[in-house]
Amino acid sequence: MLNIPDIIGIFGVTLILISYALLQFDKIDSKGFLYSFWNLIGASFILYSLLYSWNLASVIIEIFWIIISLYGIWKYFKRSR
Repeated sequence: MLNIPDIIGIFGVTLILISYALLQFDKIDSKGFLYSFWNLIGASFILYSLLYSWNLASVIIEIFWIIISLYGIWKYFKRSR
């Protein structure tokens, strides 16, 4: 049976996969807000789930995914000015 952290983590994976699919299908722009935002939220949800089911390698990649997504959001707002 799935617990709440697992469900949140699966939702995070779903967000990242949907954003990547939409990018590949040319439905969103990689420099747009939504792509970086959905990746940020998805990686954060996955990281949350990893606090309950620890895996160091996965934690490291999610932290970097969050940092890179934040950078993408920062660049988006910098370009928007």
